[in-house]
Amino acid sequence: MDLKSYLESKPRGEAKRLADAIKDHPSNISLWKSGRKSVPPYKCSLIQLVTNGAVTRKDLRPLDYRKHWPELEDAHDDN
Repeated sequence: MDLKSYLESKPRGEAKRLADAIKDHPSNISLWKSGRKSVPPYKCSLIQLVTNGAVTRKDLRPLDYRKHWPELEDAHDDN
């Protein structure tokens, strides 16, 4: 699930809770949600953990996840 869909499926204030959980600024969450800025690779694992896997590293960096996490290359999606 992409970050935008995840946040929109949650109650109001989830972006702030996520920002607090990953120790980042809410404005960055907004930029990532809108797609105006990419989530830095070092934050992707944290987001995956905090969202209990609802938003994965592959979801956050679909074009270059293989570069950052080659172990995901062979991972199969359930879709």
